[in-house]
Amino acid sequence: MTDTREIVPVSRPVSGTIRPPGSKSLTNRALVVAALAEGTSHLTGVLDSRDTQVMIDSLGRLGIAVEHSPADCSIAVSGCSGRPPVAVADLWLENSGTSIRFLTALCALGRGTFRLDGNARMRERPIGDLLESLRQFGISVAAELGTDCPPVVLTSDGLRGGTTTVNADVSSQFLSAILMAAPCAASPVEIRLAGEMVSEPYVEMTWKVMSQFGVNVDRDEPGRYLIRPQSYRGRSYDIEPDASAASYFFAAAAVTGGEITVEGLTANALQGDVFFVNALERMGCEVTWNAESITVRGRELHGIDIDMNAISDTAQTLACVAPFATGPTRIRNVAHMRHKETDRVAAVVTELQRLGLSVEEHPDGMTIHPGPLQPGTVATYDDHRMAMSFALLGLRVPGIVIADPGCTSKTYPHYFDDLDRLCDSSRGNPCRSA
Repeated sequence: MTDTREIVPVSRPVSGTIRPPGSKSLTNRALVVAALAEGTSHLTGVLDSRDTQVMIDSLGRLGIAVEHSPADCSIAVSGCSGRPPVAVADLWLENSGTSIRFLTALCALGRGTFRLDGNARMRERPIGDLLESLRQFGISVAAELGTDCPPVVLTSDGLRGGTTTVNADVSSQFLSAILMAAPCAASPVEIRLAGEMVSEPYVEMTWKVMSQFGVNVDRDEPGRYLIRPQSYRGRSYDIEPDASAASYFFAAAAVTGGEITVEGLTANALQGDVFFVNALERMGCEVTWNAESITVRGRELHGIDIDMNAISDTAQTLACVAPFATGPTRIRNVAHMRHKETDRVAAVVTELQRLGLSVEEHPDGMTIHPGPLQPGTVATYDDHRMAMSFALLGLRVPGIVIADPGCTSKTYPHYFDDLDRLCDSSRGNPCRSA
């Protein structure tokens, strides 16, 4: 933690139009399938963040040529036709869960030995279920420290195919990782799910990206996926704006009574988090689905009881809208958030309590009781979503200070600049962080 950022409240509703940067989830999925494709892919609208940078660096270490142009948000990827070219690689993924999980499955397609590791928090994040699923294919893979968490060491002679079971109740990324690697196996891959799937829209996003690169996933039976050997085809592909990032701007309209339009997102978006606006609508906001954008108008807010399993990356955002509602808000079925960048359930409860709210922690979520907030410094736990969501409180409450604001570089390096510009331009109201 090297600095802090105080959020100066607005005096009038925040209104305006914004287009967030490209989706991290889509960028990393597109990078993986483009890397496995035949031919070259040209990706546009890509996110430039720590999570995507470690993915790009690791693909390079696997012998896959990636030309990144941050200035115009584009990447050219020369595909490896389903097999990483190098026989030995040591990959460093910091705290990018998508990167380490997707690349572990991608490395199973190679012929050689691969090691994947990350920072201290990454070494606490579970990956054992994915490793067990890969072992069922005959892959030699282990958690080096015996903790079912990274570092991971994998030795493979290619992915032969067959049947595997994936435990889907901790992270949907385990299933997504195997889905993306499966078309490059030597024989058909059958995946069967065990447990209740969390964050199902992210799995839908995965197979839709796969289909756009020419691969078909057979889903004719609940809990079963069949993928026959196929080739991804290189193509030009444009990345949608990040729907999780958009949630903060929609929430800014909600908490200030303003009106925000996010461009580039529609009801047909690949990202399930676009439906965060439905939660705001239930709380009293007005939502307009336009042909090329979504608009949220803030109105008097009331508390709700909501299952956020499918859109859990926006649960922290809703938790920072809830203090301004009439009546409590109960967020349910997000226990898997405890295995993210930090234990997000405990972190949100702790920091809201630190600011004076009555908040109850449950095994699967929390109940937030509205009330007056007091000034304070918000610990962010090296979690980008803690910093971005809790900044919303500062739009209404003086003295809210965000610790380590630079942690937003994981997915949205310019978040605070964009929030400031939106506040400045919408009503001519100074909203700069000190």
